[in-house]
Amino acid sequence: MKATGRFTNIFGIIAFISVAGGLYMGLIYAPTEKTMGAVQRIFYFHLPLAWNGFLAFLIVFICSVIYLVKRSAKWDIVAGAAAEIGVLFSTLVLITGSIWARRAWNAWWVWEPRLTTMLVMWLIYLGYLMARGAIEGAERRARVSAVMGIVGFLNVPIVFMSIHWWRTMHPVLIDKERMGLAVPMLVALVVCLFAFTMLFCYLLIKRVRLGKIEYSLKEIRIKLDRRP
Repeated sequence: MKATGRFTNIFGIIAFISVAGGLYMGLIYAPTEKTMGAVQRIFYFHLPLAWNGFLAFLIVFICSVIYLVKRSAKWDIVAGAAAEIGVLFSTLVLITGSIWARRAWNAWWVWEPRLTTMLVMWLIYLGYLMARGAIEGAERRARVSAVMGIVGFLNVPIVFMSIHWWRTMHPVLIDKERMGLAVPMLVALVVCLFAFTMLFCYLLIKRVRLGKIEYSLKEIRIKLDRRP
């Protein structure tokens, strides 16, 4: 247990150092974009947040499938933890996207495919978390949550592919023919992607450990309530 805690602490330090490096790369190292100006720097955090939001919901999907097969509470705990972090990151994606849109489109929000599907995805997983908090009974909650986690993930690839499937105002930075970023910008983006992925992993580890403690306490409380 001590070794695990020590590893988590070291991992956390590495994660936060990585995030500090990402902030430096995005805010200082990367050159200022000629058209958008300083507000374009939001992109170095907006995209990594979105990527890790997708990653979180993929974990929810995988753990939900495994739970329905094995009926082991640990997979439900991981799914719930990943969903919480995914919703947090997706909220930040919507906020940073709105700030960027205000400068790019002169509007805080535009009902275009990428933004609309992203909002739908956010609402789906917000509903997932609300259901987890409202349903009584650990097994029933886990079972219903697993089904919601699987069905809800169907919207994730739609969000990802929306800029390719429909006419959209959202910029396409990377496609099959070209890379729409200068080399220093690409370097800054890669560093930020790594940094926020490390942060996501650290938060997930901590939240899963907390979830296991919560589950153990509930089990103890149930046993105590059943005692004559």
